[in-house]
Amino acid sequence: MKTLILGGVRSGKSRLAERLAGESGLPITYIATATAGDDEMRARIAAHRARRPKGWSVVEEPRALAATLLAHAAPDRCLLVDCLTLWLTNLLMAEDTSALERERAALLDTLPSLPGNIILVSNETNMGVMPLGDLTRRYCDEAGGLHQDLAQICERVILTIAGLPHVLKGEPV
Repeated sequence: MKTLILGGVRSGKSRLAERLAGESGLPITYIATATAGDDEMRARIAAHRARRPKGWSVVEEPRALAATLLAHAAPDRCLLVDCLTLWLTNLLMAEDTSALERERAALLDTLPSLPGNIILVSNETNMGVMPLGDLTRRYCDEAGGLHQDLAQICERVILTIAGLPHVLKGEPV
């Protein structure tokens, strides 16, 4: 089962993903894409770490997501990726300008054939005012396109608002 969980900042998407992973009954590998570039991100990362159960294994990978998923996916395992928009940001800011296109294609090519339970968390950024600036507009365009492509691949897609999951595709939670 592949599940995409979308939502705004502080919408409850990570908590929902963590709950679904725990309910899977499978060993869990948490794939964290965040990088601690400032105090605010360090605090967010610390809060996520403190909330995770001790038995979960953690892989921190800010860019090579497809390769990481491929290395850790198994029929008897649940992978939780949090979050795709941080991963996207890391690739947009990479010195290698071809990294985003290459890693995005690798993710979309790899994901359908991966075994096990995979839960992907991402921020829905395209429900408001169009941002100013080329980079922020590109970020929103890239996130929107990625979400559309992933929604086609995933068996379940959930939009989380105010802590409430709204299933857009697939079985209820």
